[in-house]
Amino acid sequence: MGHRKRHAPKRGSLSYLPKKRARSWIGKTRFWPETNEGPRLLGFAGYKAGMTHLVAMDDQKGSLTYGKEITIPTTVIETPPMIVFGMRAYVKSFEGMKTFCEAWMDKPPKDLERLLTLPKKANKDKSLDKIRDSLEKIDEMRLLILSQPRIAKTGRKKPEIIEIKIGGGTIKEQIEYSIEILGKEIDMSNVFKEGDLVDTIAITIGKGIQGPVKRWGVKRLSHKSRKTVRGVGSIGPWNPAIVMYSVPRAGQMGFHQRTEYNKQILKIDTNGNEISPKGGFVRYGNIDTNYTLLKGSVPGSERRLVMMRYPARPPETEIPAPRIAYVNMESRQGD
Repeated sequence: MGHRKRHAPKRGSLSYLPKKRARSWIGKTRFWPETNEGPRLLGFAGYKAGMTHLVAMDDQKGSLTYGKEITIPTTVIETPPMIVFGMRAYVKSFEGMKTFCEAWMDKPPKDLERLLTLPKKANKDKSLDKIRDSLEKIDEMRLLILSQPRIAKTGRKKPEIIEIKIGGGTIKEQIEYSIEILGKEIDMSNVFKEGDLVDTIAITIGKGIQGPVKRWGVKRLSHKSRKTVRGVGSIGPWNPAIVMYSVPRAGQMGFHQRTEYNKQILKIDTNGNEISPKGGFVRYGNIDTNYTLLKGSVPGSERRLVMMRYPARPPETEIPAPRIAYVNMESRQGD
């Protein structure tokens, strides 16, 4: 009998190196896709409440369960209204995008003072005139959005500031759209609709410093192994004496920024009490404001901010929204 080669590939992708802690618990959107639709916000944010499941009719043609009821795992995200407190125009330069001009709402909320101090001499009308008169210079428009954690079950008072790009239409149309909603509250339904696909950007659950067995999934060594069992057999050769970056080593696990693509919006509603289980969601509580149901799982722990962005890699075929027949409210009960 010949020698049998052992094949034991290391778990975990090297594409995510270095696996270091994220700078903030709020995910950073590094890319905004293009859209052919009219001027619109390309994202919205909410707080992850938990997971449940629902029963719906499968309307995807070609599916093995077409026309039948299927069970779909669902993430519940509380999406309270957000305040548009500022607009910002950008111009291109050799060093990248640079701020050209900013305009602020007349009476910003008091919670904004916890994060920054707006300029006292800021003239809204003067800034808007400067933006309107510089259409040829401006390359991009973005809105400054303020979250409202007080009305959600996050246990925090300090809001988050999120910068969201406006896509679609001409620069003139984007400017008029920004002026129209400046100082107003926007809902999830003003940005997305049921059946749309979104990319979720969030920070995963942190697990601290872990060894190579848990962090990379390598097998434990024999109990007769010298010095260590929960480690790798060799970290490299004697000559050249080097440890390659691909060798599984201990280090930070979790609390990394991750983006998951093409999550379908199953439902958007304003009555959170109808989705809250008896006793509330574990480690979150009852939902009193707007909520959104996303198909599948979402990175992050409960109460973590989840950014939902216009899809960067939409599929070629349209995916119909399933017809919901029943939403389970008992699988994740609180105390």
